[in-house]
Amino acid sequence: MKRDLIVSALPRSNGKVARKPVEPVKDALWRIERLEAQLQKLTELVRDHAEDVDRLVRIVAEDRNVIRQQLLRKHHEKVRVRKHLRDHHAKSRLDS
Repeated sequence: MKRDLIVSALPRSNGKVARKPVEPVKDALWRIERLEAQLQKLTELVRDHAEDVDRLVRIVAEDRNVIRQQLLRKHHEKVRVRKHLRDHHAKSRLDS
């Protein structure tokens, strides 16, 4: 019963599909233009991405260099303290 209602509500067609005729050449040109526009947009996105990656690599390299310098300073400070303590210890042994 429900199926009959649905079928009767559908528009009737004589098997012919009403479509406006599309010119194949015009359609192909439109598709080519659209693909070229998409390719241009994709190229811009890839270029922007590459610039972002380069920028991030540069930032990471700078941060890494700063961290390396800080660690090197700490190491030199520890070496100075050890040398000072060693010299002080050696001097106190000579005095006794």
